[in-house]
Amino acid sequence: MKTSRRLLLTVPFTSLLAVGVAFGTAEVRSDKFRQLEEILPTPNVYRAASGAPGHRYWQQRADYSIAVELDDSEQKIRGSESITYHNASPDTLSYLWVQLDPNIFAPDSHAVLTGVAPDLANPSYGTIQSILARERFDGSLEITKVADGDDGPLPHTIVGTMMRVDIAEPLRPGESTQVGIDWSYTVNASDDVRGRTGAEHFEDDGNWLYEIAQWFPRMAAYTDVNGWQHKQFLGRGEFTLDFGDYDVAITVPDDHVVASTGVLQNPDEVLKPEWRQRLEQAETADEPVFIVTPEEAKANEAGTPSGTKTWVFAAKNVRDFAFASSRKFIWDAVLHQVEGGRPVWAMSYYPNEGEPLWSKYSTHSIVHTLDVYSKFTFPYPYPVAISVNGPVGGMEYPMICFNGPRPEDDGTYSARTKYGLISVIIHEVGHNWFPMVVNSDERQWTWMDEGLNTFLQYLAEQEWEEDYPSWRGEPQKITSYMESSAQVPIMTNSESILQFGANAYAKPATALNVLRETVMGRELFDFAFKEYSRRWMFKRPMPADLFRTLEDASAVDLDWFWHGWFFTTDKTDISIDGVRLFRIDTRDPDVERPLAKAERDSEPVTLSQARNASMPKRLDAYPSLRDFYNDYDELDITDEDRESFTKLIEDLDDDEKEVLGLDRKLYVVDLVNEGGLVMPVILELHYDDGSTSELRIPAEIWRRNDRKVSKLVMSDKVIERFVLDPHRETADVDLYDNEFPRRPVEAKIEFNKRPERKNPMQKARAAEQSE
Repeated sequence: MKTSRRLLLTVPFTSLLAVGVAFGTAEVRSDKFRQLEEILPTPNVYRAASGAPGHRYWQQRADYSIAVELDDSEQKIRGSESITYHNASPDTLSYLWVQLDPNIFAPDSHAVLTGVAPDLANPSYGTIQSILARERFDGSLEITKVADGDDGPLPHTIVGTMMRVDIAEPLRPGESTQVGIDWSYTVNASDDVRGRTGAEHFEDDGNWLYEIAQWFPRMAAYTDVNGWQHKQFLGRGEFTLDFGDYDVAITVPDDHVVASTGVLQNPDEVLKPEWRQRLEQAETADEPVFIVTPEEAKANEAGTPSGTKTWVFAAKNVRDFAFASSRKFIWDAVLHQVEGGRPVWAMSYYPNEGEPLWSKYSTHSIVHTLDVYSKFTFPYPYPVAISVNGPVGGMEYPMICFNGPRPEDDGTYSARTKYGLISVIIHEVGHNWFPMVVNSDERQWTWMDEGLNTFLQYLAEQEWEEDYPSWRGEPQKITSYMESSAQVPIMTNSESILQFGANAYAKPATALNVLRETVMGRELFDFAFKEYSRRWMFKRPMPADLFRTLEDASAVDLDWFWHGWFFTTDKTDISIDGVRLFRIDTRDPDVERPLAKAERDSEPVTLSQARNASMPKRLDAYPSLRDFYNDYDELDITDEDRESFTKLIEDLDDDEKEVLGLDRKLYVVDLVNEGGLVMPVILELHYDDGSTSELRIPAEIWRRNDRKVSKLVMSDKVIERFVLDPHRETADVDLYDNEFPRRPVEAKIEFNKRPERKNPMQKARAAEQSE
């Protein structure tokens, strides 16, 4: 039996690469790869461990029949509704909770009272005007009736933006009940009080444009996770709603054009014959067709209504309902076939103030969104998709969205406005998937719809044109946020988020992009993301359902990723702390001794040695002092050295001889995780012959020590430079320490000439001379 032999590695003193952290460092700070099962809710019959809906999953349903009138003279909404509420839960309900969202516009609403002071050190007029307007304006609901199905009054209690309705009999599992509510409120003028809904006044022609949302009492959601979701509406946390069918009759001035959730049920009564004829043309057109032309809309602005018309819409299996109305609307449309052959009306409504930008880009942006989102998730399930230009900058509802960008008064527009319009339409139309169909709890988790939608928005933007200027999605664009101090984890309630846009939109979108491009790869990610989307169509997922599904459908352990990106504020900052070059000692004296001599001879001459070289030496004065050691060189090769090497070779087997003769360079790259977020390590290797190669190392390299690791890189060629994250795909916040050897930090010096300033006496003389 042969005894084990030690293979010697040497570190040449002449290595161009500095010696880094030594082997054996063990500074384990925490377990970044600890599984999330102790944090996530325990799977049950309603939500499976795979992330899919459980075999006893349930959700409530609320159907609405609504009649609403828009008063254009007073900007008021008056409505009456009948709600049929279906209890699919296993629980008996003794009361119902209804959302009264317009109550956010009460002067004493929680949203107003909990608002913090603005920066008054340098306030704008608008800041103070907005505060004064909120004090004066009362847009809260006036409830005039709450009744049961037989029109008998029901006791009710209003609590801010919620109302408890005490039903006469407990509502048992499987039963339904009806509630009738009459109400009215004043619509907020958007110039004075901003919101997710509003009315815009045009001073030039005296007309109004209405974008009406959160306008009717809506059932609060009762879920298997929270029971009643009745957190107060404070403005940031949006809406948690159940699906249902809607029949809505909207009465407006008879010269208004109405855009709405759902399908118009009475076109012959409200549409002019030429509009209906143009809709027929749009069914087979390749480009959007004007249904109401710019000239017709312009002429309509100067008219006055002679009465009212009632537009009737029906919407099936939606979680909300919104509409827009104005006599100023241009209307264009095209019938588009989405994936699977489903025909969908893509339509845009906008005033002449939106031209020429809107007719050029709005409906095309809708169609593009329908195609891209359907490809990555599921085919668009509704018959209509609408974009409306008005006072709301960007808001989404089933089948309809409100978008704000417009050109300048002269019709010109900047690149930022153009791409801003395309992006906001993609984003808001995209919300039809998240959360309008994949029905997450917006009041609790903003990121579950905004983050996922922003990710898909980025994919759609990149398919619009080459080098599309996406503001979110690329990892390098989130780094300033990730290294900032004023932040909280993504897994934070909607109302407690700091840096809202970066936290709830950009960071989760970037995280999904990193998963797709770097951690999982496109094929695995796309399959898993589509699986999540289809599992939870018309259902209500929670964060754990997303986390579990993406793992379940990919066989990739992502707990470390969810923990780092979603549950902490850690950042990516991996440093190449040092590189050590090793080579195998061949033990052959005819090879090793000349190398050792060359290394010794290449050592620099010290200052003292240089100055002492010319000094007289005693040995030179007395040659008799010389002996054997004055001429002896320990690196000279002897016969004994050669015999020892021969004996060594004879004792090795063939595999050991192959290793000993291995002519490769062994680089040990010492990596330090400065930011705390464990991530894959992507190394680009630059060789002395000008070529490069790439080494992609999974994040699990950090599993035993999430602070420091060393990676062995074996090469036949000399590696001159190591570059970490060369494609900017991990959101590393500090690129300086990503290269070894380090490169100098470049900075630009800009000279500014100080402007000449007059003293008070000079100013006074100048004033006298001008008189």
